[in-house]
Amino acid sequence: MSVTDHSEVDQWAGTRLTLDLWHPGCWAIEATRETDGGVLAHAIYDSPTTTEDAPNSVNGLFTAFADTTDSLEALLDAIRSSDRAGELFELQQRFGRARDVPGNVVREFFLEYDPGDMVCPTLLEHGFIHSAPVRIEDGREQWQVCYTGERRDISESLDGVRAGADAEVEVESISSSGAGTRPPRERRLDTLTPTQREVFEHARDEGYYQWPRETSTRELAASLDRSKTTMLEHLRKAESKLLDP
Repeated sequence: MSVTDHSEVDQWAGTRLTLDLWHPGCWAIEATRETDGGVLAHAIYDSPTTTEDAPNSVNGLFTAFADTTDSLEALLDAIRSSDRAGELFELQQRFGRARDVPGNVVREFFLEYDPGDMVCPTLLEHGFIHSAPVRIEDGREQWQVCYTGERRDISESLDGVRAGADAEVEVESISSSGAGTRPPRERRLDTLTPTQREVFEHARDEGYYQWPRETSTRELAASLDRSKTTMLEHLRKAESKLLDP
């Protein structure tokens, strides 16, 4: 059994990167491109029916998330209908804590699929070890990774990933730190849905949290082309996640 365990890389003191990535043949990329929901990829298990050295299928633990129940159901339907995905088994009891997952509505599930569709082996081959659940939204994957080589070799290794997986890879952030974990603020921001993050960051940029306030909730709602009630709902949920100890 192969299980993703992030505890060992939490103390990594080398180079950390956030990668924005697309690769062909991925059911999660295709499903999130077609719908408004997203997927977190947690752990991968070798199939117990494997009879050869290389597994012909793997089972993964995932969380589907969305702003509404209808959006979540549309996402799950898109995954079920994918010819790249096997049977989807929904879980009745969640493994994680609700505040650690983006989305107003979440659902955990197991899914069997072809390991040949995974980009993780190519990343590992070139020295990139993922250190957090992979977040898939809008047809793109976001990877938090640690690089095992020298920083000067990162560009060449990324080119190797692009060629080996026929992938598009962009570096969103890169840092070298002796503090092994990502800043708490970044981890909290990752729990917001795209809409919640958009509303919160817009409110912050417009001076809503300054004293005295430089804008009103009515002005924020108008600039975002949303009703005041809807805007406040997203903002309050974002604030709740960011302020929760």
